[in-house]
Amino acid sequence: MADPEPFGMLPDGRPVRLYRLRSESGVDVSACTYGATITSILAPGRDGTRAHVVLGFDTVTPYLSQTAYLGAVVGRYANRIARARFVLDGVTYQLKPNDGSNLLHGGARGFDKQLWDAEPFTRDRDQGVRFTRVSPAGEEGFPGALQVAIEYVLTAIGALQCSFTAETDNPTVVNLAQHAYFNLSGTATPILDHELTIAASRYTPIGVDMIPTGTIDPVAGTPFDFRTPRRIGDRIDDPHPQLRSGRGYDHNWVLERDTPAVDDGPMTYAATVRDGRSGRRLDVFTTEPGLQFYSGNFLDGSLLGHQGTYVRRAGLCLETQKFPDTPNHPAFPTAIVRPGQRYYARTTFAFSHD
Repeated sequence: MADPEPFGMLPDGRPVRLYRLRSESGVDVSACTYGATITSILAPGRDGTRAHVVLGFDTVTPYLSQTAYLGAVVGRYANRIARARFVLDGVTYQLKPNDGSNLLHGGARGFDKQLWDAEPFTRDRDQGVRFTRVSPAGEEGFPGALQVAIEYVLTAIGALQCSFTAETDNPTVVNLAQHAYFNLSGTATPILDHELTIAASRYTPIGVDMIPTGTIDPVAGTPFDFRTPRRIGDRIDDPHPQLRSGRGYDHNWVLERDTPAVDDGPMTYAATVRDGRSGRRLDVFTTEPGLQFYSGNFLDGSLLGHQGTYVRRAGLCLETQKFPDTPNHPAFPTAIVRPGQRYYARTTFAFSHD
């Protein structure tokens, strides 16, 4: 593993470092200390040609102003919390809204906007980097001081393992997710021709404000049925009220897991994405109960990155997570973490080609 490289500086003069992980399979992963952000993944196709398969930039500067959360770890609470507030143990906590009246991805100064400490390591034939920070009590309105660690491990066979752990000194809610935008074609063309499978028979519908209604509905007979491989563009513009609410896909699928994850616990198969032209394939496994599939509906061509101009739907996100707005829906799998408990989540992104 090479030494960390300079990746630019924050406006206050603090340096940002970049870590490059390399595998024997030809998959390379780069991540920086700003937002614990995955800035690049290079993966070979069926002809051996390597290409960038996540959206990203070559320096930290564009990350400072972009609002798409490209490649970042989002938290303290990934996705949305309605009206930016929740009740825990009888106490109402008012957070800092940053998405109208709601909270999105932890707030205006969430984990994606923080500078993390980092330490690289090797394990046998695998390479990794561990990012750590302490989120102080009251950050963006959340209770409890939270000690957080994120590990990225790139295995020799080209699988990226993302592990998240956290401990708190007071009851709080935690939901961490990796917000990479994938485009397996290696270009910035819309991902409509990508083939997607999601291992879920149910999803959580949303209202016009993108907040879950609280119901859990079947996908059968709807544009949300990806139980068998299907081209993403087949029904993305159907006149379905849920697609209109999200301007495309921006919904949580309910995976076949309803118990909290434990350290080194088993992972569930969640999804597969495949690009037919290049032959590249991504399989996703996770300990988490939900998968947010976001089809890049709000990308608008204002960002220029590795592959070119990031037009609408130039990338897709597969955010493994707790359900959106879980703190306000007692029937959803819990996101509460208490002193003495250890938050744990793990997701593997396995790259291959046919």
